[in-house]
Amino acid sequence: MSPTIFREGPAVTNVSRHGFWLWLGTGELFVPFSEFPWFADATIAKITNVERPAEDHLYWPDLDIDLSIRSIEHPEEFPLRSRS
Repeated sequence: MSPTIFREGPAVTNVSRHGFWLWLGTGELFVPFSEFPWFADATIAKITNVERPAEDHLYWPDLDIDLSIRSIEHPEEFPLRSRS
């Protein structure tokens, strides 16, 4: 990934009752609430406030959620989830 794309930052492009779409500069990823339940009851404002402090690291400061992009692309490789 080029540094220019990295600097663009992520953007949430759509939110539905099933999850949300996250633009990363080169394409979109779907973040399903079934795999990432921490977002299910969050407001759209909190979901859309997302930062990319490193190439493979996303952070939602209003929710104090850190995720690797790989965990979104391949949730089956990261079986541990919050049960809150």
